[in-house]
Amino acid sequence: MTKREAPPRWDRTMQQRLTRGEAAALGELYDRFASLVHGLAHRVLKDEQAADGITREVFAHVWEHPGTYDPRQGPLRTFLASLTHRLAVQRLRATGAAALADGGPGTTEELESKVRHAAVAARADYIVQSMPTPLRLALELAYFQRHDYRQTAADLGVTEDEARRRLRLGLQLLSTAHDTAAPGAPPEYGGAA
Repeated sequence: MTKREAPPRWDRTMQQRLTRGEAAALGELYDRFASLVHGLAHRVLKDEQAADGITREVFAHVWEHPGTYDPRQGPLRTFLASLTHRLAVQRLRATGAAALADGGPGTTEELESKVRHAAVAARADYIVQSMPTPLRLALELAYFQRHDYRQTAADLGVTEDEARRRLRLGLQLLSTAHDTAAPGAPPEYGGAA
């Protein structure tokens, strides 16, 4: 087992400030991570209002229980993503189970399949948002703008070999979204997410 690197200073400082009850720290945390939390929740739930609720729950939890984040376990970003994912999946299961109990369409297997697909999608979003900017930009050009590696290289001002390398590395990182997302499993807190 490898020894974890020391957490970034910002993460340690933020955890200490939250533990002391500094309201400004919560605002700073929200400003920095609200779009990540909301995006992951929306990806799982496919509902704007529900994603807003999960976002509030995540930051309320961090405010009320700042000790649940341990900087030695990994980055604060990963902790928030894991917490968001867990709460969103719980909500998805609860609403799906309630719909099934009320005689709604679908089966338990369909609900679990929906949860698995949402988990993979949320993990993929998290991976893309977390990857280094050069890799993310190359993937965005290739995927969203349908550029080949030559066009991507020209747009980024890099060699064609470098563009291929960035695309390959980005796709390798993205491929882990499906490989590691077991049914209902969040990005591992403190893991390589």
